[in-house]
This record gives sequence, C-alpha cells and structure tokens, in this order.
Amino acid sequence: MPTASTTRLRWLLPVLVVVISVTVGGGLLARELYRQPGGEPEPEATVAVSTPLAPSQQPGSPTVEFTPDAAAHPQETSIRRLLQTYFDAINSRDYDRWKSTVTRQRVQAKPAEEWRDDYRTTRDGSILVYRIEPAPDRRLRVLVGFTSTQDPRYAPPELPETCIHWKLIWPLAQEGGQWKLDTLPAGSTSEATKC
Repeated sequence: MPTASTTRLRWLLPVLVVVISVTVGGGLLARELYRQPGGEPEPEATVAVSTPLAPSQQPGSPTVEFTPDAAAHPQETSIRRLLQTYFDAINSRDYDRWKSTVTRQRVQAKPAEEWRDDYRTTRDGSILVYRIEPAPDRRLRVLVGFTSTQDPRYAPPELPETCIHWKLIWPLAQEGGQWKLDTLPAGSTSEATKC
C-alpha cells in the first residue's frame, strides 16, 4: 500500500521534469529572441593576440583598434574617430589638430610650446581600446592601451625609457556636441611599463 510520501514522490518527479524542461526551453527561446536583428548568428568574440614586436618595429601600427566589447558600444564610431585624430596629431606633431580632440581645460593646461617640447620625439602605436563605460555627468570612460617610443629625456621622469607600454582610463566629456578627451581626475594613475 503506497504511503503519503511515496504518492508525493510520484507527482514530484514529473512536475520537476516539466519545470526543468520549461526553464531550458525558455532560456533557448530568450537566446533566439536576443540575437542580432535579421536572425544572423552573433559574431564570435575574439581577442587580439599580441605578438611582441622587435625593438625596431615599436611602437607598432598607428591605427586605433577596438576589442569586440568596445566595438559594440553605440558611440564606437565617434570615439574611434576622436582617438585616431588624437594619436595622428601626436605622431605628426600637429598641435592644432590635437587641440580639436581635447577639452578646453586640457588645452589651457598644455600650451603649444610645452606640448611640442613634451612630444617632440614621441611616436604612438599598438593602440587598443578595451572598454567604453558610462561615467557620472553624462560622460564616458575609455580604457585604452598603447605603446610610445621617445627619446628617454622626454619620457616620464619615473620611467626614462625609449619604449613604454601604457594602459589608462581616459575620461571623455561633451563640448560643442562632440566627444573630447578630458583631463585625468586628480589621484588617477596610469599603468606604464618598459617594453
């Protein structure tokens, strides 16, 4: 004669199978609904594999690259254009072009003569944007890595090297309806290592 617990077990097992089936089916359905428009499969996420460059090849390509995560950001196109112009201006020693990429506060903090002196031997390359995140006050933060080469006399005093790998978080602000690179907040640090 079946007991009350045996009867409950007979009903519990089929109910559990139905609940698990509905959960799995719902998850698969949600995945299909959230795929990209047009029913196309999502592109495979890839991470750039960096091969160390020979010293003669440093700093690497001057073209700004994006990880898949950063490339998916809605502001990717304008940020790509901004950063490419910024690095091109440094590499070509074009102060006026550089001024068009930064906030008024940064321009005031770095007059033309000082800027030209600081960047007179700098070449930037191997530029990779890892992430773009929202920040307070309708701003953005961009995590970027790049390599600079320079005469050690013009390198940071704490790292007087000819080749430096940088990683930093740049704040972006809107000025005149355009994204601009803003000054780094007080106390923020950048990661700089010898190549």
